[in-house]
Amino acid sequence: MRVLGIESSCDETGIALYDTEKGLVAHALFSQVAMHAEYGGVVPELASRDHIRKTLPLIDQVLTQAQLQRTDIDAVAYTAGPGLVGALLVGTAIGRSLAWALDIPAIAINHMEGHLLSPLLEDNPPDFPFVSLLVSGGHTLLVEVQAVGQYKLLGESIDDAVGEAFDKTAKMLGLDYPGGPVLAKLAEQGIADKYEFPRPMTNRPGLDFSFSGLKTFAMNTWRDSSQTEQDKANIALAFQTAAIETLAIKCKRALKQTSLSTLVVAGGVSANKALRTRLSAMPTINVYYPRPEFCSDNGAMIAFAGAMRSAGLEQAEKPSFSARPRWPLDELSPP
Repeated sequence: MRVLGIESSCDETGIALYDTEKGLVAHALFSQVAMHAEYGGVVPELASRDHIRKTLPLIDQVLTQAQLQRTDIDAVAYTAGPGLVGALLVGTAIGRSLAWALDIPAIAINHMEGHLLSPLLEDNPPDFPFVSLLVSGGHTLLVEVQAVGQYKLLGESIDDAVGEAFDKTAKMLGLDYPGGPVLAKLAEQGIADKYEFPRPMTNRPGLDFSFSGLKTFAMNTWRDSSQTEQDKANIALAFQTAAIETLAIKCKRALKQTSLSTLVVAGGVSANKALRTRLSAMPTINVYYPRPEFCSDNGAMIAFAGAMRSAGLEQAEKPSFSARPRWPLDELSPP
């Protein structure tokens, strides 16, 4: 079965084709980072308009790469939420319309489920069950995963997501957009132990996160420093170390609580090299990640998730659709 995946939840247009027999056949991605950099963050209306311009050409590009026609597609999977509602509606409308025109199934995919399942695209995928750490600009979640669609939320951020805290701290330090990767790069020049940052909510039981206070601590530290370039690098390193150590402590707790030994890490922040080094060093557990190009939003994870949910689907539904800016993982059911 060939599933076309459409990802348009925020500022990246991702298209991919997944074959249940051959695996990932082709994929393409267009990032809007350069456009939004002028504004220092994502402008939802501009994001939506750019998805309109890019989605159909990227679909044609992927089909050309795969040497296939639209009539060779067996199902269309699209991101229906969570995300920016305007951006979601573009991918949803195109996905639903294409499926209806071809008389094939249309599959609404939860964006976070796409991320959660993305490490299964690799040659050595993890086996169920496992604990998943989902870390991105909009989400920080710990989830117990028994199978596709069988998710139990263990913990989440009560304020800023970890990726959001990275971006805001970077902006406060005057770093370029997008701030998270730039801050991580700057941290490589920092001197360890120059500053000691707190590990928020690790001195109390539970698996929830809070990164807003850590961001404020970084801001106050920068304000009270000499504000040299080395101070900036030292604060970047101290912030990153504290954030990563907090994630590691919570992951260890989650694995102990669930009696599982496999950790899957996905989402944009999972590309952070220091995070991968810290989590991979944890003893007696197996850690899995998606390849770096599939850490950020992409069509491959949506096509794959659609393939996992394609069993039993028949012809296309009526050409109606909706998008869900908020769509908790634990509301999903097995395929």
